[in-house]
Amino acid sequence: QVQLVESGGGLVQAGDSLRLSCAASGRTFSSYVMGWFRQAPGKEREFVAAIKWTGGSIGYADSVKGRSTISRDNAKKTVYLQMNSLKPEDTAVYYCAAARFGIPTMTPEQVYYWGQGTQVTVSS
Repeated sequence: QVQLVESGGGLVQAGDSLRLSCAASGRTFSSYVMGWFRQAPGKEREFVAAIKWTGGSIGYADSVKGRSTISRDNAKKTVYLQMNSLKPEDTAVYYCAAARFGIPTMTPEQVYYWGQGTQVTVSS
């Protein structure tokens, strides 16, 4: 079992930055690819970014490429999503995910474990 706990969401204004965190635990968490998804009201859950615990493999959705950076701290067992130049259309619940595969993109069907989600609201 892998447990994922997100934090860092909130209400911000357009143009602001936000950093989300995902703390992972469990015996085999390091064998998974870690990803971030988001789901806006009335829309499907969509991929945002993914990273492996080892090596330099990273993937981003086109919608956030250039504005967001995914990173990890292996010692803290935490994955981060730094989001800059936020837009109202970035408003969504952001979910941390763990999958066996996911670079350059991860699909919801590939996800084995989900976090509970953290709300990000960007006001115009």
